[in-house]
Parts: sequence; C-alpha cells; structure tokens
Amino acid sequence: MNFSIQPQLTNERVGLLPLKETDFEELYRIGSDPKIWEQHPNKDRWKREVFQNFFDGAIKSGGAFKIVDELTGKVMGSTRFYDYDETENVIFIGYTFYGTAYWGIGANLSVKKMMLDYIFQFVSKVQFHIGAENVRSQIAIGRIGAVKIAEEQVTYFGEAPKLNFVYVIDRDLH
Repeated sequence: MNFSIQPQLTNERVGLLPLKETDFEELYRIGSDPKIWEQHPNKDRWKREVFQNFFDGAIKSGGAFKIVDELTGKVMGSTRFYDYDETENVIFIGYTFYGTAYWGIGANLSVKKMMLDYIFQFVSKVQFHIGAENVRSQIAIGRIGAVKIAEEQVTYFGEAPKLNFVYVIDRDLH
C-alpha cells in the first residue's frame, strides 16, 4: 500500500482527524446514546465495555478517524477505512456513527464525499458493510450512489458474526 488510510482530511463543514487512544472518553460521550445503535447489528454498543471493544478495533485498524464539526470544534462521531485489498484494488469505508444532533444535516454526505474523493486517487472501488436491519444507513449509502451487491456474515472486531449487506461505489461512476 503506497498511500495512507489515516490522513487528516478537512472541508468547510467537517474534519477527519486520525483517532488516538486519548479520544476514547470524548467519543464515548457521543457513542453512549442507545438511539445511535438501534438499527445497528450490535445494539449494545452504547454500553461502555462494548464501546471499548469497538474503540480498540478502531485504533488497531490504523484507518480510524474522529469526525469534528469544523464550525464548533465538537466531535460528531467516527468513521474509518479498513480491509484494503490490493489484488482487487478495493477498500471499505465503515464503522461510521454520528451523534444524533448531527443526523439529517448532511454531515454524512460531506464526510463520505471527502473520503471518496481522497481514496479514489488510489483504489478503483469502495465497499461498505451495512447491517441488514440498518435501514437508516442503507438509505444514506444509496443516496451517495452505492449499489447493493451481496449479503454476507461479517465478524466485527471482537464480536459475533452478523448479517450485513455489501454495497459498492466504482471510481469510474463516482
């Protein structure tokens, strides 16, 4: 891999800063809201010990970010690049969540566009795992042009396998 999956990226609305161990408490304050995880495959992620496992996986991935509101400096949530496959020239974007205050205001669209613009300099396809019950995220990913291509069991870091849908965006169609 001749590119970084954890660059610092910013636009006028949001900043993506490489996630650090010291970001746990700040991120957990947002992630401790059960409403965020209602449709997620792991509905208990709002619990501290479950969120700690999620956070540990984010740090170990080497591609995780905290999402910051560029206007206020407040942390909005988290996302990451993961599972780069050099042979297929594809990478995943996912593990994304936002505090409920940032739902429905275009934050996700802004973040995904920035991530796609960056990563499409290096890969030809981006894929997304979306929980089978996560209708909210399925709608959101469809709005940015992703197409469902498969259903598969996904084992999230330190968790049991869960049914996910796989979506893809091709660089040539972006």
